[in-house]
Amino acid sequence: MSSLYLLHKPYRMLSQFTDSEGRATLADVIEVPGVYAAGRLDYDSEGLLLLSDDGALIHRIAHPRHKQPKTYWVQLEGQIDDTALNALRTGITLKDGPTRPAKARLIATPPLAPREPAIDPKRHPSTSWLELTISEGRNRQVRRMTAHVGFPTLRLIRASIGAWQLGDLKPGEWRKETLHAPRPAQASKRSRKPVASRRKPS
Repeated sequence: MSSLYLLHKPYRMLSQFTDSEGRATLADVIEVPGVYAAGRLDYDSEGLLLLSDDGALIHRIAHPRHKQPKTYWVQLEGQIDDTALNALRTGITLKDGPTRPAKARLIATPPLAPREPAIDPKRHPSTSWLELTISEGRNRQVRRMTAHVGFPTLRLIRASIGAWQLGDLKPGEWRKETLHAPRPAQASKRSRKPVASRRKPS
């Protein structure tokens, strides 16, 4: 039996528990001793981050060999078109090599809490939302993929990792699941207040 913690990592927070520069860390939102993140999420990205005190479980989730699909909601500069969507679905070539074919579709604005600071509508008057599922974990891969097809990423939220879903967690909230096998199971929900009022200066 293992414990898994599903956290909605806020914008401008590190995927670690300490920082010598005084930036916001996971310690600001989750106070469970002995847990570590299974993988990471960039400082300027938001959404689902998995944590556990079980090293074997962390390895099963995070190791590239297991190819856990990850789904992202991406707010883009401009109105993405079919040509760009088809390129993402087919696979594109980045500086570090070709990407695997991804699942990509245009979606309506997801039901998300506003980001602080919000996207400036004067600077970005036209935006669209993309749902993108990839099975790789390259550095800043989603941002590089959307820029490559001509639609830079403005906001990036990870919605799922494998079978684990962000669900209705707000930024800074988390819930605990108890696993009796290497798959998610139903469990009780706990949460913390959003970090916005306590966030340390960047």
